[in-house]
Amino acid sequence: MTDNLDGFGCTIIKSVLTPEECQSLTGMYDQDDIFRSTVVMARHGFGRGEYKYWSYPLPEIVADLRTALYSPLAAVANRWNQAMKIDVSYPGSHGEYLERCHQAGQTRPTPLLLNYVEGDWNALHQDLYGENIFPIQVAFLLSEPGKDFTGGEFVLTEQRPRMQSRAEVVSLQQGDGVAFAVSHRPVQGTKGVYRVNFRHGVSRLRSGHRNTMGIIFHDGK
Repeated sequence: MTDNLDGFGCTIIKSVLTPEECQSLTGMYDQDDIFRSTVVMARHGFGRGEYKYWSYPLPEIVADLRTALYSPLAAVANRWNQAMKIDVSYPGSHGEYLERCHQAGQTRPTPLLLNYVEGDWNALHQDLYGENIFPIQVAFLLSEPGKDFTGGEFVLTEQRPRMQSRAEVVSLQQGDGVAFAVSHRPVQGTKGVYRVNFRHGVSRLRSGHRNTMGIIFHDGK
């Protein structure tokens, strides 16, 4: 996992969720009482489609994934910050990191469920919600490509200093996750380490219905 994160800013985590777990998560979308807010992307210039942020307490499967994924990614995040000479380190447990967020007024949960239908898309963006930003996040594909939808590829762009941007299209299967840089990562150049900026989005859905889940490790204001 770490080699691809270091080399390309993203890595696929295969078969994390079963089809049944994907269906269970997708079925939560219409349960308004478990979400704190709904965002209609077109109203904000974010693209087309909708997403909802869960409220606390998070569903057990979401909370467990957030906790389990945090620790190995924190080791990568600490190494990245050291390389970029960023004076921020991340504790070993997610609970400790959430305490830091909450002390800074970032108390709103950020895991989200996204819903796309034919013609929807998500503009390239970064998920930044306050001064505390965990530099890696994970997205899970809950729908089955080729059966539930076509199109709708997950896209990353890497903006390199004084060079043209690099694009990465990530092909996921149902239940797969992709861990990727939230806003920047270190790259080793001929004159030392430099920083590249990341954005992510989703290409236009050609047909069908696509659901994804985003696991963001910092809470928001």
